This record gives sequence, C-alpha cells and structure tokens, in this order.
Amino acid sequence: MTLTLFSIFIVLMILRVPIAISLSLSTIFVLLQSNFNMNMVPQRMFSALDSFPLMAIPGFVLAGVILARGGISKYLIESLRTWVGHLPGGLSVVTVLACMIFAAISGSSPATAAAIGSIMIPAMVSAGYDKKYAMGLVAASGTLGILIPPSIPLIIYGITAEESIGKLFMAGVIPGLLLGGVLIVSAIYYARKYGYGKDEKASMEVRMKSTIKALWGGFLPILILGSIYTGIATPTESAVIAVVYGLIVSVVIYREMGLKDVRPILVETISITSMIFLIMAAASLFGLYLTNEQVPQGVGAWIAESNMNKWVFFIIVNVLFFIMGTFLEAVSIILITLPILLPILKHLNIDLIHFAIVMTVNMELAMITPPVGLNLFVVGGIAKEKLEVVVRGVAPFIVLFILVLAFLVLVPQISLWLPTMMQ
Repeated sequence: MTLTLFSIFIVLMILRVPIAISLSLSTIFVLLQSNFNMNMVPQRMFSALDSFPLMAIPGFVLAGVILARGGISKYLIESLRTWVGHLPGGLSVVTVLACMIFAAISGSSPATAAAIGSIMIPAMVSAGYDKKYAMGLVAASGTLGILIPPSIPLIIYGITAEESIGKLFMAGVIPGLLLGGVLIVSAIYYARKYGYGKDEKASMEVRMKSTIKALWGGFLPILILGSIYTGIATPTESAVIAVVYGLIVSVVIYREMGLKDVRPILVETISITSMIFLIMAAASLFGLYLTNEQVPQGVGAWIAESNMNKWVFFIIVNVLFFIMGTFLEAVSIILITLPILLPILKHLNIDLIHFAIVMTVNMELAMITPPVGLNLFVVGGIAKEKLEVVVRGVAPFIVLFILVLAFLVLVPQISLWLPTMMQ
C-alpha cells in the first residue's frame, strides 16, 4: 500500500498536479482501500492547522512583504553600498549582507531573493558584473532566508518534531553567519579574479546619513531575535511585533507605503501562507496513514537490525534530500520525510536540533536546484532570463553549499552551541 501511495503521488507530480493536491489525493486513495473512516480526513486536516505556533508563519511572511514594499530593504542596501561598495567585489558583498539582514526579518528564501535581487541584479550588471554570476549570487544568498532566524521551515520542523522553536532559531544563527561568510569570501575572490568594478568611495557624511536612515530597518532583526531569546515573546508574538514595527517604519517614518499598497501586500501574504498551510494539511493525512500502518516503527526496526551508524545515515539522508529537492520544495520535503526519520534519529542518538540545521541547509539547496528551485524562478523573473541561464550562474554556489553542509554534519557544535547557552 505504501508503494501504491508513492507511485500515485509521483504520477500526479509528473502530471504537474499541485503538491498539496497530489499528496492528499494519493493518501485518500490508499486510505479508501483499507476501509478507513473517511470522517477522520477533514478532522485531521483541520487539527493539523489548529496550532498557535503556526500563526508565526503568516506573521513573518507579512512582515517580509511589508519590508520589501515599504522601503526598508532599499535603505538597507543604500547604507551598505556607502560602506563597502567601493571595495573589490563591493556590490556582491552588499548583496550577501543585504540578504543576511533581510533573512533575519522575513523567514522566506523567495521573499529575500525577490526583495534584494530586484535592486542588486540591475546594479551589479550595470557595474560590469557578469549577469549569470549576479543571478547566481542573489539566488544562493536568498536561501539564507530559511537558515538565519526567523525561518518558516524551522517553525514547521519544530511543530512536527515537537522541538522548541526558539532553540531551533538560535541554532540557525551561527550556521547562517558561516554560510554568509563563505559567500562573501567567494564574492571577493571572484571579483578580484575577474576585475569586477567598484562604486565611488562615499564620504563619511553620506555614510552616516544613509546609516541613520537604515537603522530603523536594521533594528528589526535585533527586536525579533532579542524578544525570543530573552523570553519576552514567543516566535508567534515576535512575528506580530515585526509586522507592527514594519508598518510603523514603512508608513510613518519612510512614508513609502500607502492605502494603494494594502491590497497587493495582503494578496501576496495570503497566497504564500495558503500554499504552505494547504501542504501542511495534506501532509497531515500522509502522517495519519504512516501512523495507521506503523511505517515509522517498521523503518526504525529495519535500521536497528541493519546496524547502520549515524555517518552512513547522514550520507544516505543528504543524498535523499538532494534528489527530493530537485522536484519538491522545502515544506513538502520536511512534512513527508520527518515523521519517518524521527524514530531513526532517536535510535541513532542524533540531536534533533543539529539535524534540523542539516535538513534546513539541504532545503536551501532545494531552493537553487533545477527544475523546481523556487529561487531560480524568482531570479529568472527579475532578470528576464531563461531557467537554464540562471542554473549556469548558480552551479558554483551549489558546490559551496555542499562543502558547508559537510562541515556542519561533521561539527554539530556549530549548530548546538547557542541553543545550549539558552538552557
């Protein structure tokens, strides 16, 4: 029956049926064959979404959309350009830094890539950078949106694995800074190798003026993470704080948002949130089937009998995630695989918080691997280029991500140090 479920799911995916519909239809078909009480289906789908921590997702999505449209991302980029734009590879460094800051606000990779890429890709191309490289850098740097907290995939992981979302957020900080640092080093090397241009050096007066203006937006990541880390607010409450603060800055201080922007902001937020929630509801049916058939227990028993060690497991699961990432997006991969993997993780004594970061970096790779990497489509749409051109630009960054992933697997303390400090 499990083989039938996955076969139907893959066929529907090939036919380009939306992921949530494919997952729910294939699961319902298999449940019908086992004389399952179908009244449980709507109850299960509703209960999967009836969760207070889940309210953080629309909150952070809305905050990210407000920041992109309210001028905050624009002023952050302008400030960063005055400080490092004149250095070799200055614009590429600005791109990575801007993505890191925006990632600490939005929790979404496509939103980060769209907000920063719409400004930085034309700027880099006009400064003489190769267009493929500019697109690849934005697509890769945009993935930091789901690693540097707040992170929508980490919220979903925390709910599914019953782990502290606050600790998961803290676990993403150092790996996020590490990956951002690797991207900055590669950007400087690439710029020096190919002699890419620089901005004119800004005066101290211009720097201070732009920095003061950008501080309103730059304070938001500190507000979000500080409120969570100090225990003042839960992740859900900090999402609401981010929305209110973003509205005040965008409307009152920057004056870049008006009534005409309300509808497109809400439409974009609802579109992204409803897609995530529908996938989660469908995945809950998949989880119901797994529980009924005791699939996780069977997989756990097989692992115990095979004497597999954790390093072999990490190799297998990373390859599995990479393959799945070529045709599924992050939320789907987490919700489909995590219920099956949890018993294995517990049997092998793998820390769930460490595994969350390993899984999230794999999800970052899924954002930039064809044919369905979301960031590839976002960047291609901004630059008006075909998918294959964007893929050629992002290919070197995929290698960098794999190297960082291997390092994070081998050194768990990179992910675990900050959560340990919270205890």
